[in-house]
Amino acid sequence: MDMTFVAERGLVLLGCGKMGSAMLAGWLEGGLPASSVHVIDPAPSDWLQGTGVAINGAMPGDPAIVLIAVKPQMMTEALPAIKGFGADTLFVSVAAGTPIRAYEAALGAQATIVRAMPNTPAAVGRGITAIVGNAHAGDAELALAEMLLSAVGQVVRLDSEDQMDAVTAVSGSGPAYVFHLIEAMTNAGIAEGLPADLALKLARATVAGAGDLAEKSGEQPGQLRINVTSPGGTTAAALSILMDEASGFTPLLKRAVKAAADRSRELSA
Repeated sequence: MDMTFVAERGLVLLGCGKMGSAMLAGWLEGGLPASSVHVIDPAPSDWLQGTGVAINGAMPGDPAIVLIAVKPQMMTEALPAIKGFGADTLFVSVAAGTPIRAYEAALGAQATIVRAMPNTPAAVGRGITAIVGNAHAGDAELALAEMLLSAVGQVVRLDSEDQMDAVTAVSGSGPAYVFHLIEAMTNAGIAEGLPADLALKLARATVAGAGDLAEKSGEQPGQLRINVTSPGGTTAAALSILMDEASGFTPLLKRAVKAAADRSRELSA
């Protein structure tokens, strides 16, 4: 299966907010014809209306893919619009907190479903998405979902849906942790006498650059940390605080990620 297969049978996008728009932009840039895309959205943006895709009109009877990108609280209202497609249609959901069993209940036990968890850097093509399928989703269906979702970044496959709560806590919510790190570094710089705009510029570029280096260097993050830490130097002084076993960054992040994962489990239940 490839984009030609999707172009021939059509793709339905249920919901076109920030995530849906990011994915649609990636598909169109990747060569998917706008005429093959059918969007269902109650409040289409000006950008969406300028793409040339079909909006809130007649849909193909047997699309290759239906991608569900509505907010979880709108799911009950939105799902009836996509019920009744052919047995060969693949349903892919990027909605947080909605388990596969909920889609099977709404769309039928025989529906082929892939649940995905992307994150907000997808808006700039730097996201990472974890996917897992139900019993009807074989390797071909997972590969098709992976191809579509790779339009906005990396894709990884999970062994089971049980891992999705941890994924949500690490990468789904994770960008917020990094944004807060930038805020905290900025405020710390201001406290040490830097102008606010300069402190923000330094913090933002440092976090972005370090992340890029971590991805591209091929070295483990622990080794990268060692590389920049001179014994008895300034970095070592800071790390003696951040790496404290009781009050440092590691135990703090473990508690934060656990809280997010626990909340994800509550919402899924």
